[in-house]
Amino acid sequence: MTNQELEQLRYPIGHFDCPENISKQDITNWISVLEQFPERLENLVQDLSEEQLETVYRPDGWTIRQVIHHISDSHHHSYTRFKWALTEQYPVIKAYFEDRWADLIDSKTAPVKMSLLHIKAIHAKLVYLLKRLSDDELNRYFIHPETNSEVKLNYQIGNYAWHSNHHYAHIEHVMKQKGWLKND
Repeated sequence: MTNQELEQLRYPIGHFDCPENISKQDITNWISVLEQFPERLENLVQDLSEEQLETVYRPDGWTIRQVIHHISDSHHHSYTRFKWALTEQYPVIKAYFEDRWADLIDSKTAPVKMSLLHIKAIHAKLVYLLKRLSDDELNRYFIHPETNSEVKLNYQIGNYAWHSNHHYAHIEHVMKQKGWLKND
């Protein structure tokens, strides 16, 4: 497999490309993605067998099960980061080792239903919050310790809408390749 093919598997929808000036329409569109994502993901994976959930989406990548649990973990972290930025002055967030979390026993073996339910709950809370933020609140930020960069909440909304679609595309791509999608 070439580096270009591997990069396409790693980033099937490309990297997040945030507009320089984030508009109200961008925010509305991204919140809509976050609002619809839990149901879209559940509909995508609901008929997968335990064996199918153990399929990796790319060479040396995570299984579909690990991707679903990763989404739950990652989006929980994101929700917490929003709350910190809204309640503290320029908080430095806690980074975590996503790859190590994905290698823990729960990410490797737990039923995906647990994470699907968690994603529904965390997205419902997040979307409720995001729809009610003022422009000033959307411009608040946290500090990411790995890059020492300021991450504005308006950017973070787009980043997590992208993250949702990014991992959805990982799962959808492998399902298409295997012929597992209905109506294909």
